[in-house]
Amino acid sequence: MPRDLDNPYGMEFRGRDRGLRFIRPYRNIGELNPVEQLKLARHPFEVAQAVIDTYSKQGPDSINAVPGEQERLKWVGMYPQRQGGDAFMMRIKVPGGVMTSAQVREVGVAADAYAEGPDDSPVFGNRYADLTTRQDIQLHWIRIADVPRIWQRFWDVGLTTVQACGDSARNVCSCPVSGIDAHEVVDALPVAQAISAYFTGNREYANLPRKFKIAVTGCLEDCARVEINDIGLWPAEQPDGSIGFNVLIGGGLSDGERMASDIDVFIRPEQAVELCRGVAQVFGELGNRENRGLARMRYLAQELGPEGFRAALDERTKFTLDPAGKELTDRFRGDHVGVHPQKQPGLVYVGCSVPVGRMHGIDLIETARLAETYGDGGVRIGTDQNFILSGIPEERLDDLLSEPLLTKYSPFPGPFERGVVACTGSEFCRFAVVETKERAVKWARRLDAELAGNGTDGGGHSDAGVIRMHFSGCSASCAQPQIADIGFRGDIAHVDEHIEEAVDIGVGGSLGPDAAFIDWVSGAMPVDRVPDALLRVVGRYQTERREKEPFHLWARRIPMAELSATLSGTPAAVSS
Repeated sequence: MPRDLDNPYGMEFRGRDRGLRFIRPYRNIGELNPVEQLKLARHPFEVAQAVIDTYSKQGPDSINAVPGEQERLKWVGMYPQRQGGDAFMMRIKVPGGVMTSAQVREVGVAADAYAEGPDDSPVFGNRYADLTTRQDIQLHWIRIADVPRIWQRFWDVGLTTVQACGDSARNVCSCPVSGIDAHEVVDALPVAQAISAYFTGNREYANLPRKFKIAVTGCLEDCARVEINDIGLWPAEQPDGSIGFNVLIGGGLSDGERMASDIDVFIRPEQAVELCRGVAQVFGELGNRENRGLARMRYLAQELGPEGFRAALDERTKFTLDPAGKELTDRFRGDHVGVHPQKQPGLVYVGCSVPVGRMHGIDLIETARLAETYGDGGVRIGTDQNFILSGIPEERLDDLLSEPLLTKYSPFPGPFERGVVACTGSEFCRFAVVETKERAVKWARRLDAELAGNGTDGGGHSDAGVIRMHFSGCSASCAQPQIADIGFRGDIAHVDEHIEEAVDIGVGGSLGPDAAFIDWVSGAMPVDRVPDALLRVVGRYQTERREKEPFHLWARRIPMAELSATLSGTPAAVSS
């Protein structure tokens, strides 16, 4: 992409200076919370030029001199790290998870050049990037002085950090193999990209009550995890045979998790942008701006109910809402690891396992080379924190599989490494109470070493036996533990007269036709006891499971008291 000399940093904004003309911010129903007040005092997009002109030159103290500016940084994809000072996390949006090799290479260069911390991790080393559960990429240890040149390099290849965070539409998720999946009923990638393009930089919709998450998929396996998004679009069919999407509203995790509601609406792909715009207007007008703890759209969806939300939406969209069609999703697929045929004859895609999503910058650069050498030049990021190389001719597959990088990020991993997901944790996040990524990798590798041979066939060749473990360092649920086979949530434990890092443990989560959140069966278990607890509960599953019974269904039929006793290693009566 040639450099835009008039806008070298990619900070493109449109619309009126005072966005959201349909919002009545001075209404008298309660007092606006502090974040709402600071957004009114200074539009969050204004922080972009301030970073370029002032903060990058004068340092982090100049940011603190402007009230509310740390909060506004989220609108350009930045958070201060827990270390404080001149250390920031930068989040890069990847709509639908699809990247070009040039984009992957540039992120790798940025990680290697700008994301170096003061100390090496004993597990991951240094100068790495994190693939996230929302198909973003995060860099750490970014210095404010480097931000403009990073933005400039990203914009040259078509990447942006705008609205990767903040109270606006975040990265739009989709099935990572949209357009190449052999079984999809509609290619959702153009839809996801159009929705993202509409909201990114749009002042009219950049001040919502809270973050606004959208997912759209045209596959049959719920790869985009639509039930836990504010807007979820998944494939459906009308009686006349036309294919489009049914609309789900108000899903989310964190505290107060909620499966999205079906509001009895079917849309055609070309209606998706207007549908999402209308939902954003409903949220912006009716959402809670007084109590930030109740400001997520799921609380509004619960308050209005499916019929009430549909009626509010019908008043604000530019087309008549049609009733829902026949839902087509038939199962939940947790990842795309392994080798799989594409819809294009003679081509395959290769899903590579990245335990907890952490990759060195130099490895991203090598990934870009492999995409160009063996495939169509595309790299795709899944909601499972893994990556996919697409467009591989069948006759080149063996050569690709022999590349050293695919030994490190294997298409055929052990079943526990394959299923492990973790958030940033207390290493960088100000909200996490425990370290996550290093522990999650160690736990998964121990389980693979001791249990993977006991009838648990993960290995990338099939989904059989894969047990998905998601580790979140706090209740914000960035690692999505509520939908995992086994979920961990950071906690603290009082042991004797001191405090130790601990986790709450839940089991039995899934999406798709078997959708249900986990049951939290063990609270505040010190982290050093967790590996043995996992060996016990997974070993019991391997012994007791019925033919082809996945872990989440086994866990749901075992009484919670028994599961708790198994995890803790205490005797309990076992059901027959």
